[in-house]
Amino acid sequence: MDRHVDIPEVDPQEAKARIEAGAYHVDVRERDEIRAKRIPGGTPLPLSSFLEKYEVALPNDRPIVVSCRSGARSGQVTAFLIERGYDAVNLAGGIIAWENDGLPVEQG
Repeated sequence: MDRHVDIPEVDPQEAKARIEAGAYHVDVRERDEIRAKRIPGGTPLPLSSFLEKYEVALPNDRPIVVSCRSGARSGQVTAFLIERGYDAVNLAGGIIAWENDGLPVEQG
């Protein structure tokens, strides 16, 4: 995935606000990571299968918030999606920042 696109990022509070306003939240971590801890309501689409599934799995008619553990993988995915015309932003700092900001996570 290319990284030459400027990657728009939002902090956890802005990500939460966008999701509550109707943005689609996709979590690109692997299944075992998602099972351990996740942001409620996110749709899992692991990076390992992302290229094969994103066109079917992701809406192209609404904004997308992309997350991972720390923001690195989701940054790559955000750049990839923007290059293909999606309205996507990266959750800066990933679920680590989300949880550190006191926002809810689910476990199990």
